[in-house]
Amino acid sequence: MTTSQRAPLVGDAMALEPIVIRFDASLTEAAQLLDHHHISGLPVVDGSGSLVGVLSQTDLARARATEYLWSNWSGLAVRHLMTHPAVTVQRSAPLALAVQKMERLHIHRLVVVDDRDDTLPIGVLSLTDIVHTIAEEADEGDEGDGTTVAEA
Repeated sequence: MTTSQRAPLVGDAMALEPIVIRFDASLTEAAQLLDHHHISGLPVVDGSGSLVGVLSQTDLARARATEYLWSNWSGLAVRHLMTHPAVTVQRSAPLALAVQKMERLHIHRLVVVDDRDDTLPIGVLSLTDIVHTIAEEADEGDEGDGTTVAEA
């Protein structure tokens, strides 16, 4: 990286306009959203749209594996399984710091919040976004030496 280039920010890599779910939604609705949109986690909001937690596919799988939770599935709402508070990062934060936070906390996503309002979810930064960014940086740095990567 040359000195004229700025370090990437969270806003450069995040998925915009996150698919969110209300805290009082059913777990079935959450599972359907995750499946339909091919995502692994949802920011959870309250009735006013403020961020209150995160629900992941791991949370749903844990419920499926736990007899008590599974037998009560129909009576449970997102608020019963979500992780709260949500781990967040601001859009203007350096991407490297966000990745370090994810690694340190052993989590797969951060909810990106507005720089002026840490209760307003504006995006999600996932490990998939990080890998995509790494691949793009590698492509930009590739000098076209004629080598190729064999497909698995």
